[in-house]
Amino acid sequence: MSERHGRIEFEPDTVERDLVKLVLTVVELLRQLMERQALRRFDQGDLSEDQEERIGLTLMLLDDRMTELRERYGLRPEDLNLDLGPLGPLLPRE
Repeated sequence: MSERHGRIEFEPDTVERDLVKLVLTVVELLRQLMERQALRRFDQGDLSEDQEERIGLTLMLLDDRMTELRERYGLRPEDLNLDLGPLGPLLPRE
């Protein structure tokens, strides 16, 4: 997908990678939101030890899978951070 003169032009050879990039961006945004929510709940003491362990393991597995998919499609973590113009980047910079 490229942008020329304000129009988006789709290129057949990059459609799959572009779609994967978009999907992974949404998943990464959700993963970061879930991680923040989990940290708040840990800090508040809302979770049992078993729940903390399951959430931590799930977040680690999701992060590992995201890394695998990014590598498969030649994407870096910063490639998933969309520029929203005057609003800044979609994802917080770590």
